[in-house]
Amino acid sequence: MKLSIAIGVAAVLGAGVASAQAPAGYKVVKDVALGAPERWDYVVYDAPSHRVYVAHSDRISVVDAQDGKLIGDVTGVANTHGVGISNGKGYTDDGKAGAVIVFDPKTLKVLKRIPGKEDADGITVDPASGHVFVVNGDSKSVTVVDPKTDTVLATVDAGGGLEYAVPGGDGKIYVNGAEKKEIVRIDVKSNAVDAHWPIPGCTSPHGLAIDPAGHRLFVTCVNKLMTVVDTASGSVIATLPIGQGTDAAAFDPKRKRAFSSNGEGTVTVVDAKDPKAMSVTETVQTRVTGRTMGIDPESGRLFVAAAEIDPKAPVPAGPNGRPGRPAPVPGSLKLMFLDPVH
Repeated sequence: MKLSIAIGVAAVLGAGVASAQAPAGYKVVKDVALGAPERWDYVVYDAPSHRVYVAHSDRISVVDAQDGKLIGDVTGVANTHGVGISNGKGYTDDGKAGAVIVFDPKTLKVLKRIPGKEDADGITVDPASGHVFVVNGDSKSVTVVDPKTDTVLATVDAGGGLEYAVPGGDGKIYVNGAEKKEIVRIDVKSNAVDAHWPIPGCTSPHGLAIDPAGHRLFVTCVNKLMTVVDTASGSVIATLPIGQGTDAAAFDPKRKRAFSSNGEGTVTVVDAKDPKAMSVTETVQTRVTGRTMGIDPESGRLFVAAAEIDPKAPVPAGPNGRPGRPAPVPGSLKLMFLDPVH
């Protein structure tokens, strides 16, 4: 997941540096300190183990999703982004080294390093085959790993820069084509791209979530839009406003809600019960930098990683003349637990 989304000074001051409040719909129930370093990426919930994995620069912080206890860290990685669990093993990446890293979820020890591609980033797992799909953003490809042998089955050429992927449970993997404003669909059996679906109104699609039963993808875009795509036809069926600095999306299958976590310090909540009448129902205040998120689909609990920002620290220059990412307070990274009130 790219970490270059600009968050301006106004957003920092407007959302509040250390705010951990939520409107009536969601309540902050825990705040788990993760500490340094302050570069982090995907937040991944694993239902069977009730654990949350937070990719955390040179480690993966592992948190009990029920009581908030910090279980430990997977170390021995240099530049981790994504996390996936398959065949009793964990998988992450080293983006700079272009490697897929296998670890033991019980001991949190690294087991093996598998050669991959540069800018290895997001990871997802196909539930039927157990195959691990590693998104190589700048390499414009997806590495497919067999968890039984921990070998590379295929490297799928996607034809453009990528961001994140989700399994459809239908023999397909859906990938955000960030460079070309599209959804790239991969067939699991052939390990080949079988569709490119344009989403022209979505600038740099980042977050991606799926409603398998409703056949919908929820794509969050850096131009402050959520684009909803029909997985049966590939057509765009809705667009909705979200906050600034999105980097993750989630879907709650029991309550039929879609979410965008936004670096400005909010989570946008969308009522997705009716595909013809979806709407934003609330904006939950989190913390500035709270751009990545996971969800427990059973309880509806959201997990948002965010650090505190020093309002006195200068904001560095970013790309294209935009403000860069404000510097976090050292050691301030936390994982917020937000529960639905209703």
